[in-house]
Amino acid sequence: MYPAESAVARPRFGHAEVWVESPLQLLSAIEAHGAGLLGTTSRIHPRGGTTTLDATLATLIAQAPAGVQFAPSTAAPPAPGSAGARRWVIGDAYSGRVQRAMLGYIAVEEVVIIDDGLATLGLIKALVSAEPTPLVRPRSRTNPARRALGIASWYRLRALARAGRLLIFTALPVEPDIAQRFLELGGHLESHRFEWLNTQPVTERINEPTVVVGSAMAADGLIHAEPYFRWLDSLTLDGPVAYFPHRRESGKFLALLADHDRIVVREHTIPIEMRLRSLRPGQVVRALPSTALPSLRLLLGEGGVRILGQGIPAAWWKPAATPELRSHLSSSLELLTP
Repeated sequence: MYPAESAVARPRFGHAEVWVESPLQLLSAIEAHGAGLLGTTSRIHPRGGTTTLDATLATLIAQAPAGVQFAPSTAAPPAPGSAGARRWVIGDAYSGRVQRAMLGYIAVEEVVIIDDGLATLGLIKALVSAEPTPLVRPRSRTNPARRALGIASWYRLRALARAGRLLIFTALPVEPDIAQRFLELGGHLESHRFEWLNTQPVTERINEPTVVVGSAMAADGLIHAEPYFRWLDSLTLDGPVAYFPHRRESGKFLALLADHDRIVVREHTIPIEMRLRSLRPGQVVRALPSTALPSLRLLLGEGGVRILGQGIPAAWWKPAATPELRSHLSSSLELLTP
């Protein structure tokens, strides 16, 4: 079920405690367990109050590989000193909940970080930085207390890496020099190609020639909604468009799209990687800089489906998008474009 090439011997044994806060993290956790990296058993603790995560849970509970257990939804991650666990698994290393948990005693043998979108690439780059880099999201960097917690987390994760106790598991393409520096730091880096997901049945059919993976950048106040809408409208010149919304997009914007006679807005349910596997040769997937680009290339790229990333023109940006964020997304798009 997992690739032959690996720096870590598989399968591994023992028990893992897993904390997930999003559908992608949940899928990544299943992939990591299926790849033999977490142990004989893995107990997944989903963050409560997230309806999109609930939908993915309902789908995956019936399909999960042997050894996966699901704990009741909770508001906080299990402690990394969980009795009997060899590994503590998280997705969002920028999460305040996760960082506060890491301030305490880490009794497990290893901390494993699974995919959480493009933030995973930023995390690896931050960890190999020669200068202390606060692990905080751009909008939190003016908060002194939050920065202090982010700096403490940077030191803690680097110390774990130096001790050979940090593993990052990702489907994203990590720049070779960054990957090498992370390995030289002492961390372990393992990749996957959605091997477990590819064994699962395909249940959703999409007939529109163009599929768009929605973005939350307009809803987050980073880009203007008007040019984004005009770009989507231009795509309909090639035929009907199926639009798969991001979970944070506003109802007002989605209603505007639904009124378009050549745009079909699909309900947000489970991760896009699970939904688009039935696409056929000749269909096209479009997206702004997104984790979906490399993920879907792994799943569909050899089947004749084109996966195209759209750069963000300067006029689209709002002041809230810092130069650092713009540069990060632009460089990510270059990395995600084959």
